[in-house]
Amino acid sequence: MNTRFADFIRAELEPILQDWEAFAKTILHAKHMGKTGLRDHARDMLLEIADDLDTQQSESEQAAKSKGCEPKHGEESWAEVHGSDRQTSGFSVNETVSEFRALRASVVSHWTKTHPKISDRQLVDLTRFHEAIDQAVAESLEHYATTKEMETRLFGAVLIASPDPIYVLDLEGRFIYANQATADLFALNPRAIIGKSTFDLGFSFAPDFQHNLEKVVTDQTTYRGKFVHTFASGLGERFEYLLAPVLDEYGNTEAIVSIFRDVTERVLAEEKIWHNAHHDLLTGLPNRRLFLDRLEQELKHAKRRSLPLSVLFMDLDGFKEVNDTLGHEAGDRLLSDVAKRLTHCVREDDTVARMGGDEFTVILTSVKQRKDVELVAQTIIDALVMPFHIGQQPVQISVSIGIAFYPEDASSPVALLEAADQAMYKAKKSTSKRLHFYDASDKQTDDRPNLSIRG
Repeated sequence: MNTRFADFIRAELEPILQDWEAFAKTILHAKHMGKTGLRDHARDMLLEIADDLDTQQSESEQAAKSKGCEPKHGEESWAEVHGSDRQTSGFSVNETVSEFRALRASVVSHWTKTHPKISDRQLVDLTRFHEAIDQAVAESLEHYATTKEMETRLFGAVLIASPDPIYVLDLEGRFIYANQATADLFALNPRAIIGKSTFDLGFSFAPDFQHNLEKVVTDQTTYRGKFVHTFASGLGERFEYLLAPVLDEYGNTEAIVSIFRDVTERVLAEEKIWHNAHHDLLTGLPNRRLFLDRLEQELKHAKRRSLPLSVLFMDLDGFKEVNDTLGHEAGDRLLSDVAKRLTHCVREDDTVARMGGDEFTVILTSVKQRKDVELVAQTIIDALVMPFHIGQQPVQISVSIGIAFYPEDASSPVALLEAADQAMYKAKKSTSKRLHFYDASDKQTDDRPNLSIRG
């Protein structure tokens, strides 16, 4: 069932709050609070996050929030109200923001148990949930940064979200403090980290990280970024990080707190979803959707640089007989082998795609001479006529190829593809050649189904 994340939070509110109550027993200043006092702000946080997930956001609003820069609306946010209440109740900074950690962990734990597989929409909601929690942490940190003395601000901040990697940097980007999780991630003793910068430690993400840190120092705003890096510990690969300024009593930035979060599993899941949506699952080649997108980009490039471009449309001859005689498994194996041979016939920068069935396409870029395109087409014909070894016997097929050129034959992706398709049909009907260049006489005939309908 494709449950909305917001609905899930509302439905599981009681078990999540019970988890928070159990966690609160480990917090010194929460032990003497009643059930109502413990639950009120936690409930409000979750319900406001759920309402936020139900709210449509523009691309600019999503981008701002993903960087921890949600606009203020002139009144205290629920995170700031929560921080003020917990401070009044005697909570330390770490105890206050530990509630965010506990609620995040509880929600994700319950969600993972009931939804081992998630949809695109749910993945977006889960990301927005994490961003809302991180936004609240940043606001809570900012609130404490203006009311606490430096030691409380710094050491309270570095404990936020522990056991995540958390550390404090000076205005030059040198480490002032690093918790054990940071040392574990870097595979370094904490003493070897202090006084060093990300440049000194040789991290590949150092230039962008330093640039964003300088922006946080100057603008006194939080920043949310991401990077790809393999640390010596081997832990993680894809990370998100939050940079938050620590302000002194005069409103000047005196340090920067950073929190890392390992998002490798989530990012790889997103990449897999995107790949499956844009690639043929059988051959691994780009599908029609990705092919047309790449063709559109290549046409724009060709137009800017006044470069030629050609499209080859191919249909396998004899594939149906193989499929009918040897079965679909043999047919699938044949299609996979055809895809490999096609890829070896063109350059790395050219695009080979499967349009569906036994139809394939190729984009050839920057091939200026007609004879060079014909040479590539003939190479494909020669490669595919060689026997394929499927099972215990060799299988032989051939291919018909239609070729269309930009800009002389067509100027749009679909029109160029249709021109190549019509030329291919002409090649298929020919008794002498297996390839045909498009010309005006190849206009679609009544017995040829329209490509846009077939696709």
